Amino acid sequence: MAGARKQFGTADDIETALYDAIGRADLDALMALWAEDEEIVCIHPDGSRLIGYAAIRASWEEIFTRGGVHIHPVQLHASQNMMSAVHNLIESVSTPEGKQRDIHIIATNVYVKTPLGWRIVVHHASVAPGKPEIERGPATVLH
Repeated sequence: MAGARKQFGTADDIETALYDAIGRADLDALMALWAEDEEIVCIHPDGSRLIGYAAIRASWEEIFTRGGVHIHPVQLHASQNMMSAVHNLIESVSTPEGKQRDIHIIATNVYVKTPLGWRIVVHHASVAPGKPEIERGPATVLH
């Protein structure tokens, strides 16, 4: 893990940086977002569980040989306290030309607040079965 690392003030800030780095296929920027902990975990769609910095870096390096992955996160559901945040969302994937693909990924990103600011500790993504449901607003009937 090399170089000075940027501090992120919120979990939302680091999530924005995460998808930006993935879109640009910027391996160093992406890996600088991870916590300095060998217990970090990444699970790619249809992939096995990767534990530790070296395994996660190698997986993203392989993915980036094909270029960046253009992901538009939608339907965020977040749960947060002072030291951790869990973001569950749908990743809408598009081609480099900007054409929408019929691929949607359900992802969970877990962030922790460290002395260096917010860092990612878990990224778990799996292909959504079929098209994602339209998110509904709050129920109007109490029971």
